[in-house]
Amino acid sequence: MDKSIIITEFSFKAVRSSGPGGQNVNKVSSKVVLTFDVRQSKGLSNEEKMVLQTKISTKLTQDGILILTSEEDRSQLKNKENVIKKCFRLLENALVIPKERKETKIPRAVKEKRLNAKKVMSVLKQNRKKPNF
Repeated sequence: MDKSIIITEFSFKAVRSSGPGGQNVNKVSSKVVLTFDVRQSKGLSNEEKMVLQTKISTKLTQDGILILTSEEDRSQLKNKENVIKKCFRLLENALVIPKERKETKIPRAVKEKRLNAKKVMSVLKQNRKKPNF
C-alpha cells in the first residue's frame, strides 16, 4: 500500500453538516465526504484489492467505491484531516493478516480439576436423596 499514491486518488466534497448548530450549520459546508475507488487504485496491489473487497465489503458500493464522512469539527480542514486518517486506519486494519491459531493440548491439571468438581457435585446430589434402609 503506497500512501502517497492513494492520497492523490482521494476525491473530496464539502457538504452542509447535519444536526444542531444554528447559523453556522445552515451557512457553512463543513462536513467532508471522501470517496476512494478501491478497484481502480494504483496505490494498491491486486492482492490488497481482493482482501479489501472481502473484508470491507459492507462499506463499499457496488462499484467498489469507499465513501467516508467526517463532521466532528466546525472546521472543514480539520474534518478533511480526520476523514483521511479514518480512511488510512480502515485500510490498514483491513490489510492486517491475523496469525493462525495453534491448537494446544488441554493440560492434565485442568482435566483433573474438572473431574474433581464433578465428583463433588455428585456427592452433593447423593446426599440430597432419602436414605435407603
